[in-house]
Amino acid sequence: MSKSENIIELIDVRKVFDDDTIAVDNFNLEVKKGEFVTFLGPSGCGKTTTLRMIAGFELPTSGKILLNGEDISRLPPNKRPVNTVFQKYALFPHLNVYENIAFGLRLKKIENTYANDKGEKYTKKEKLTKAEIDKKVKKALEIVDLEGFEKRSVSTLSGGQQQRIAIARAIVNEPEILLLDEPLGALDLKMRKEMQIELKNMHKRLGITFIYVTHDQEEALTMSDKIVVINDGDIQQTGTPTEIYNEPVNTFVADFIGESNIFNGTVVGNLKVKFCGATFDCLDDYEINQLVDVVVRPEDIKICKPGEGQLKGTVISSVFKGVHYEITVNVGKFEIIIQSTSTAPVRSTIGLRIEPDGIHLMKKVYTVNKYDGEITKNNTVKFGDGEFECDVTQLYHSSHLDEEGYLITASGEKVDLTGVEVSVEVDTNDIQMSDDKDAGGAHGNIISMIYKGDHYRYIVRTEENEEDYVLSCPDTWNTGDFVGIIIPKDKIKLTLKPAGDSK
Repeated sequence: MSKSENIIELIDVRKVFDDDTIAVDNFNLEVKKGEFVTFLGPSGCGKTTTLRMIAGFELPTSGKILLNGEDISRLPPNKRPVNTVFQKYALFPHLNVYENIAFGLRLKKIENTYANDKGEKYTKKEKLTKAEIDKKVKKALEIVDLEGFEKRSVSTLSGGQQQRIAIARAIVNEPEILLLDEPLGALDLKMRKEMQIELKNMHKRLGITFIYVTHDQEEALTMSDKIVVINDGDIQQTGTPTEIYNEPVNTFVADFIGESNIFNGTVVGNLKVKFCGATFDCLDDYEINQLVDVVVRPEDIKICKPGEGQLKGTVISSVFKGVHYEITVNVGKFEIIIQSTSTAPVRSTIGLRIEPDGIHLMKKVYTVNKYDGEITKNNTVKFGDGEFECDVTQLYHSSHLDEEGYLITASGEKVDLTGVEVSVEVDTNDIQMSDDKDAGGAHGNIISMIYKGDHYRYIVRTEENEEDYVLSCPDTWNTGDFVGIIIPKDKIKLTLKPAGDSK
């Protein structure tokens, strides 16, 4: 791709705040001229911080931000051809619509070229004339479809109209890039949907680059040319709305974008995958015996007579959603969501059929927790911001502990394990959570939960060094819960680190 196609490039951008919080990490992105790009992710994922770095309100800790190939990482905001629209509009209540839009123009100076009596050219910075300002303001009002509102007080406008004025004020300076930070967040649902279409139409008319921040997946899917899904300061996936929805790269994207049924699966043959106790044909080619995450969208499950589909289950609820019914079915120990234009009676038995193109496979990211650990003088192991009971005899074959707690090898050698560095592995099925934060060897907050048919996959993050524990649990907890981490002694696998592998 030639540089001229990209208006903005972010290269290895990282942002660390004064309290050592990593807001954005290893962020790499190319934005083409005229694209509508959306940063999509949950609150606190780093999307607004990234937008503010593009605008110049925040400086990256490391990495580069290029505008048309030039490094603008340290350039102040007023020197960048960028304007920002905020969620709270930031309109001046004491000025009417016209003066709000014209405010920036009155301060703006442009370079005009003149020639003296000798024909020598020189440049002079001058403010815009009243006629030039009037022309630009009226054009901006025309774009946002508010002609005739020039004399109105902004306090008399609806939320949608105020948002259009904020956009008009941003585009009147003719920026190369328009940044929009959750601009529709304060609007009601109907107005938000109308403004989504309006923004898309404005983008087409203006032809400039839009970079939009939202946590609303529908907004992203409706308006974007390209979606950048962000979580924990990292880009999870970049692609078109269709690519992001139909081909998510991991369970976070699949769960965050739209409704999903997510299951643990195993590839059992050529283009065959087993999940929910049945074998299905699929289109994704993985090695046999590969563990995978399986995504099936609710609209891709067809209701049929029992015995005619790959699965059979009992309907436990059917809720009308306006354009479809959302039907919940128990298939053995699994709970499956279906979206269908026809309902099914509660407690009835139905068949479920899933075609190969309705099944999407992803390489399983979380299979085991791995940590760097250290043995203590008490023969416990420290890892993941915690300390746990463990069996240190697994480090040496046929070893045992003497009465003083020293390890005795098979040859009779006495070994003091204090300070010995080890590699630690814990299966996701072997970790438990407790309401009592002191019940286990570590504690932290639940930062993620994804339902996988018969259990939830949780991620618990510690406070000190932000270590993660990934675990499977059938019980329902809440994101943000502060929990203790319990790992049975016999479920912690230890191996000695090779010589020279210490950090």
